[in-house]
Amino acid sequence: MLSKQEKARYQKQTILPEIGIEGQEKLSAAKVLVIGAGGLGCPVLLYLAAAGIGTLGIADGDVVDISNLQRQVLYTVEEIGQKKAAVAEKKLKSLNPHITVNLYPVFINSDNALEIMRDYDIVVDGSDNFATRYLINDACTILNKPMVSGAIYKFEGQVSVFNYHNGPTYRCIFPEPPQDGESPNCADIGVVASLPGIIGAIQANEVIKMVTGIGEVLSGRLLVIDTLTMNSHTFNFKLNPANKTIHTLKDNPQYCKSPVTEISYGDLLQKTMHNATQLVDVRETAENLAGNIGGINIPLSTFETAYNILDPSATVILYCASGVRSKRAAELLVSKGFIDVLTLEKGINAVII
Repeated sequence: MLSKQEKARYQKQTILPEIGIEGQEKLSAAKVLVIGAGGLGCPVLLYLAAAGIGTLGIADGDVVDISNLQRQVLYTVEEIGQKKAAVAEKKLKSLNPHITVNLYPVFINSDNALEIMRDYDIVVDGSDNFATRYLINDACTILNKPMVSGAIYKFEGQVSVFNYHNGPTYRCIFPEPPQDGESPNCADIGVVASLPGIIGAIQANEVIKMVTGIGEVLSGRLLVIDTLTMNSHTFNFKLNPANKTIHTLKDNPQYCKSPVTEISYGDLLQKTMHNATQLVDVRETAENLAGNIGGINIPLSTFETAYNILDPSATVILYCASGVRSKRAAELLVSKGFIDVLTLEKGINAVII
């Protein structure tokens, strides 16, 4: 039963005949897990907390980085370096003290996915890589839980709901993950700041519809929106019964991974004491100016033509924000004959600058 304060808080929602007090009580009783507290996860969490979802779970092992602030609206400059899940919990409880927020400051994998997801009614996928997306799908299939999926690319976004009332799964429209080179690199594609807010809000809306039993859920339908033209299209797809036979989880390769040797920040400091070591920041110029750990700046966007200022006989240590772009640059150097190429583990996310 809603308290007097809750009735006042949700009044604009409960006067909707489709929701009413009964629908609001359903929202208060619902348990929703949001995996990824980044560009998509931030608006999803904010709107679900504001709407009165009774229990929200946040699963994210990442920390706040300056490059996140362009689109991840839960965070500020003062929180750079802090765990996203912990910061998000504080903000959501401040927004709505009537809800419960559970923290899982870890990355989802085959060992913890089923345990973390088991107690929730709905799982929202706010991840940014194919490996996690397929893992979430398979876990939802095993647990028979609906998965609200969102994805963004430059100015385009898509939303669908999988495994809803035994409906189609993610694999029914995307049977297998893309192979190396078949999809844009995770670090380089870019995204306009407003797009995650648009797609995340639609994901939150699908959750509200499912919990309250109103409207038509995006099950068996993929909504695609182009924000440059504001054209949208809906693609229908059907259940492939073979995709319901998953019984175990396995970790897929991260499709932004490369076989490059990583070093810790401590090891980096030791190596850069030697004159023969070249330290290179491959982030964009604006990122470098906002904070760096030394060395020269050769942005990845110009790396293929600018790398030749480096000495192939010397040790090269590359770094970026999270380690993804530096691995791309390292692969290029190795292909050009550089012998000793290293990258900073996890980038400078874990370094106070």
